[in-house]
Amino acid sequence: MDIHFWGTRGSLPGSITEKTIKEKIDNALKKSLQYKLKDDSEIENFINEKLTFSERGTFGNNTSCVEIKDNDLNSKEPNEYIICDAGSGLRDFGNSVLKSGKIGIFHLFISHFHWDHIQGFPFFIPAFIPGNTVNIYGCHQDMEQAFIFQQSSRHFPLPLKEMKGNIKFKLLNPENEYNIAGFQIKIIKQNHPGVSYGYSFEKDGKKVVYSTDAEHDKNAESKNYPFLDFFRNADILIFDAQYILVHNMDLKKDWGHSSNIIGVELAVKTGVKRLCLFHNEHAYDDEILEKLLRDTRRYLKICNDSYPLEIDLAYDGLELMI
Repeated sequence: MDIHFWGTRGSLPGSITEKTIKEKIDNALKKSLQYKLKDDSEIENFINEKLTFSERGTFGNNTSCVEIKDNDLNSKEPNEYIICDAGSGLRDFGNSVLKSGKIGIFHLFISHFHWDHIQGFPFFIPAFIPGNTVNIYGCHQDMEQAFIFQQSSRHFPLPLKEMKGNIKFKLLNPENEYNIAGFQIKIIKQNHPGVSYGYSFEKDGKKVVYSTDAEHDKNAESKNYPFLDFFRNADILIFDAQYILVHNMDLKKDWGHSSNIIGVELAVKTGVKRLCLFHNEHAYDDEILEKLLRDTRRYLKICNDSYPLEIDLAYDGLELMI
């Protein structure tokens, strides 16, 4: 099982300017002078070993879209795909799929209908192609209406009905468990304005939890907190860490998001193997996000130095293998 992150920003797509790219190049060239690089291999080694992630790359700008990949899905005819949320990263995912030239079945799980989680769907080219099937899953009663409204004439030039793929809306009950595309799927209701839902995907003894747009308040300290069982023993926990703790507790309380610190504490409590911070604050640049990752790893050492938790901060294009 692999996880591919197509979109990782929260609330709004980020942006990167000519000035930012120029500054990255300028800094890298100045840093390279002391190494007197002679050939391509030395240049490649310098980029990979001497530059930090924020110096050589970017965390990306697309909003939430995560693909859960499995060999069984891609060995079928037609190919099947599992995707969480339809933020602007869905466009890049769709363009990648088009290269195969094959008809596909797409299982799209929606956490909720705030715009950063559905805004990519009108640009999802596979949904325009006859023969493709797009199953859209969610727990909100007005799911289909939300997609229709997004593509009404006031908001978008093409209505949903003009997308010629076979689009089906499938309402799920968070109290039930489901077997979809060979995965055992559980759902949890989350604290977020308008309500959001998290998903757990299990197969062949491996478990991935996608839990974004969820605020964890003082109830998280309770032994009966439902997320403890939901996260328990996850191989990868994709966790909303949009805010730093001071903002999460004060300035942005009740906005429906969480922090890196709470993510670490819950991951340690529940035996998570790998924590992936997600739903990156759109106003944070690459340097701030990289510092957030360093601070989170440092906090783990303070919180529980003996616990072998791997911590990543999601970026567009990141692939994690279980």
